Amino acid sequence: MLSQTAEYALRAVLTLASEPGGQLGAAQLADRLDVPRNYLSKTLHQLARAGVLESTRGKTGGFRLGRNPERITLLDVVQPFDDITGRRVCLLGKPVCSDHSACAAHTKWKTVSERNADFFRDTTVADLTK
Repeated sequence: MLSQTAEYALRAVLTLASEPGGQLGAAQLADRLDVPRNYLSKTLHQLARAGVLESTRGKTGGFRLGRNPERITLLDVVQPFDDITGRRVCLLGKPVCSDHSACAAHTKWKTVSERNADFFRDTTVADLTK
């Protein structure tokens, strides 16, 4: 459902939200999450550009949440990598699949897709770290 990058982003943000002191370096996070350091570092910097994280350079630097976890939705975290709320891909491979030109799965898949988008839009980082 999520790309690997979006999954890494979500895991990193939830780890930072649960971290006493709230700050970790990219290498520390990569080791904790058992993910490639360079890949995670690029992901973290993209989250910082999106305002989800803040970064500090230097020996005591690292990444921390860019705002209160109650104000960061899961959609904020994954949106830079995956378009959760955008155009749905047809499950049966039709190039055009809409309410007016629906495949056999369209109606049921539309409902599931909308619930999925609602989950990411309505759930905060704080909801998952309490």
